[in-house]
Amino acid sequence: MKKKRFSESKIIEVLQAGEAGMPVADLCRKYQVGESTYYKWRAKYGGMTVAELKRLKALEAENHRLKQMYATLSMDHDLLKEVLEKKLNVDLSEEL
Repeated sequence: MKKKRFSESKIIEVLQAGEAGMPVADLCRKYQVGESTYYKWRAKYGGMTVAELKRLKALEAENHRLKQMYATLSMDHDLLKEVLEKKLNVDLSEEL
């Protein structure tokens, strides 16, 4: 995986400088990024503070953990259902 050159807090700092009125071309030249990169950052992180970004990352991590938990429980449920169906089929065939 490619290493990021800028931390998210640094990205927020760049965007805040842009919101303060610094021209985009000057910002991009100063931080050595392309204008398209600046606009991608603005679309993703625009208007956020560092505290909000940390909260967003925490929520994303919790969401990921909950999705994994649901997937595990769903697989367990399907497995138990399959075992129960097989057991019922075996028990019914023995009665006949």
